[in-house]
Amino acid sequence: MSEEGHALSGDFENGAHRLRLRVYYEDTDFSGVVYHANYLRYLERGRTDYLRLAGVDQSRLHAQEGGLAFVVRRMNLDFAAPARMDDVLVVETRVAEARGASLTMRQRVLRGDAELLSAEVLVACIRAGRAARIPPAVLAALRVGD
Repeated sequence: MSEEGHALSGDFENGAHRLRLRVYYEDTDFSGVVYHANYLRYLERGRTDYLRLAGVDQSRLHAQEGGLAFVVRRMNLDFAAPARMDDVLVVETRVAEARGASLTMRQRVLRGDAELLSAEVLVACIRAGRAARIPPAVLAALRVGD
């Protein structure tokens, strides 16, 4: 991965993946705060770049493993405080648990030291619409953030 690719994908720090992003006008509602559904996009970017930086190429995995994909099965969100336009946020992502066909990921959206949102996300690995074991190489790569 190029140096620029690394910078765009965030970094690992203290056992967590950290992705910086800025809030744009398009992310906000009429009151000037981030619209609640946009946090789902931020969390998705965090999970995707966590995998990318850990060396898991989801496009290749899908193409070479018979359509293997990760899908969100369940998500619990706790909104603590709003983000506003021009805020610089950090999406922090950790793998809390890896099981045969699923991952439990813990995520936070931070502005400085303030936690704006916390999430627990259950991600399932599927192939042809059915649960599939996570390949050992993927499990090994996810240990990067430990």
